[in-house]
Amino acid sequence: MTATRLRADALRNRERIIAAARETLVEFGDEVPLDEIARRAGVGNATLYRHFADRRELIHHVTLSVMARTADRAESALAEESDAFQALRRFVHDAVEERVGALCPLLSESIDLSHPDLLAARARLESAIEAVMRAARDSGRLRTDIAVGDLMVALTQLARPLPGWGHRSKSGGGCSDFDRFVHRHLQLFLDGLLAPARSELPGTAATWEDLKQCQV
Repeated sequence: MTATRLRADALRNRERIIAAARETLVEFGDEVPLDEIARRAGVGNATLYRHFADRRELIHHVTLSVMARTADRAESALAEESDAFQALRRFVHDAVEERVGALCPLLSESIDLSHPDLLAARARLESAIEAVMRAARDSGRLRTDIAVGDLMVALTQLARPLPGWGHRSKSGGGCSDFDRFVHRHLQLFLDGLLAPARSELPGTAATWEDLKQCQV
């Protein structure tokens, strides 16, 4: 087997492990056994530990993956949709598929928020989402009293399953089709972002800086 083939196989295994970790973290929380992640990824425990020394390193890379994939979705929506507000709608619904609502509380407690790779990924994500919102605002269809922080708070809260919902418990219970409720309520939220605004919002628009202050 060539070195190129070995590298390709190793990369696929790494990607499978990260994807499996993302799924199991959503389902079971950050205490999910690494053995279960390896089983879900279809690799042996030794392969998992060859790529990731411990749980913290694995969760770090899951975080980077989620942020990169979410930024990809924002950039694709803006590039491919001719209607700026439709690009915003598409991004919000797409971002739910990354399970940011369920993952954010788990990831923020398990990683080094000042790591250079994380700071770079966050900068790219912030820029991508700001661009989508700026285009929607410039088109005149997004109300002017909304900032990116408002969008992210709503997105993470609406996409976060209620206790006992949206995941499978050890007893096999839980709602396996929670997404149908999530997308329905996201649509209601998005309709509320349309200009002209039908009411005056209390307080001030939430920014990225406001969200960062909440993480300290």
